[in-house]
Amino acid sequence: MSDAKDDKADAPKKKGGKKKWILIGVGALILAGGGVGGGLYATGMIGGSGDAHEEKKKDVPHLVPKSEQKYAGAGEGGEGGGEGGASASAEGGEGGTDANASSYYTFDKEFTSNLLDSVHFIQVGIAVSTPYDEKVITNLKTHEIAVRSAILMALTETDEEQVFTPAGKQQLQKRLAKAINDTLKEKEGFGGVGNVYFTNFVVQ
Repeated sequence: MSDAKDDKADAPKKKGGKKKWILIGVGALILAGGGVGGGLYATGMIGGSGDAHEEKKKDVPHLVPKSEQKYAGAGEGGEGGGEGGASASAEGGEGGTDANASSYYTFDKEFTSNLLDSVHFIQVGIAVSTPYDEKVITNLKTHEIAVRSAILMALTETDEEQVFTPAGKQQLQKRLAKAINDTLKEKEGFGGVGNVYFTNFVVQ
């Protein structure tokens, strides 16, 4: 008699145990499905984020092959080659290779600054080149105020030794290229300036 009662008491427990495992299984499937869906969304296969990813890729400047080199007269819309002064590659390697084209941008106004611990001051005209597409020059124009400020800050940290020797001028060019690229990276997430040129260089 007591055995029959025990069997009846165990029956509801077994049913409850099955329900518990079914709920756990369904929950696991929902979590797995959510994980797969999230992964597909992140990779752009669903939800339209693929278009956003493509747009982002389009915004990043691309290297321009030499075969696609565009030539323009100096001063045309602020673009053109530097007239005089050697070029110096940017520290950190923002310049392309010999297989890449070069686009130029010349700052309209010259830069004037006192030299570090000196009674002299420097006045320079500056142009830059990039092996990347027009996006870099567009960024330079968009953020020209911030870039000019960075250039002036770099010039105020320049001493007489750097402005009176060729080696010093090359060091200054590298520092200016780095200052410009750092500013563009801060504003746009990408530098792209490979070389800095002096179009005018006066110390008084």
